[in-house]
Amino acid sequence: MALTAPARRTTLAVFFTALFVMILPTLGAIASVFTVISGRAQWLHVAMFVAGFLLTGLGITIGYHRMLTHRAFETNGVVKAMLLIFGSMAVEGAANAWVANHAKHHMHSDREGDPHSPVHGFIHSHWGWLSEFASIDTGKYAPWVQEDRVAVWVSKTFPLWVTMGYVIPFAIAGWEGLVWGGLFRQLAVQNVTFAVNSVCHRWGARPFNTTDLSRNNWIVGVLGMGEGWHNNHHAFPVSAFHGLRWWEFDLSGEIIRLMEALKLIRNVRRPNLQQIERKLFNPGEAGLYARVTG
Repeated sequence: MALTAPARRTTLAVFFTALFVMILPTLGAIASVFTVISGRAQWLHVAMFVAGFLLTGLGITIGYHRMLTHRAFETNGVVKAMLLIFGSMAVEGAANAWVANHAKHHMHSDREGDPHSPVHGFIHSHWGWLSEFASIDTGKYAPWVQEDRVAVWVSKTFPLWVTMGYVIPFAIAGWEGLVWGGLFRQLAVQNVTFAVNSVCHRWGARPFNTTDLSRNNWIVGVLGMGEGWHNNHHAFPVSAFHGLRWWEFDLSGEIIRLMEALKLIRNVRRPNLQQIERKLFNPGEAGLYARVTG
């Protein structure tokens, strides 16, 4: 029996998700271990992993998430394109589809309709939901992206940027460069992002009274460049800063602060002390949040 067109698209989406999220990155991680055992790994390869992790991770956290999804700040077309291209190289889906999925998550967080709540199981919230990633209605959940010419262009050219994310490290350091700066780096970035969905809705602190299960998890906060301060984020989704207290390290927020100082971005959104005080379980702690509101 022949598959219908929607069924074929779903089958292809599942196949490519398995290939680019499960199979190739895992093989890259195994190959990186082999290069260490065989003595072929060099500091250049490690440096490429770190640089690639930071650039593509920040493309997700600052570009895909805080800028395009929540419109926490505005910028010019060149900066926007660069952030979204780096985010595309993380291989987490085209910008428009990523934004639609995340917007749907906020609309139905930890309730029926949430694409990746751990209420439906940890594995589903971390990986399983990706099988339906391409089925989200972008026009319904992220209509503003369709009106953004830069975002539309980067989304349409997504396969190019994924390819460049492999070609550039290969051109620099051959197969070892592809393994460390491409595939292994991709595995690390993807799973840190997915941990925000799974870990940060199950384990951690809840200083703010939100209508979901979001939590602040310091491990994901550090590895995820600030994304792990997830209860903070759900309390103030449009805030450009997720680490709201001085000890909540938010690398993405610090870079946003620097970009603001350099006039690369504008209209940076942040909560005020009154808003913070209203949502805290313990309003007396509001003074600890003065830095981000200043």
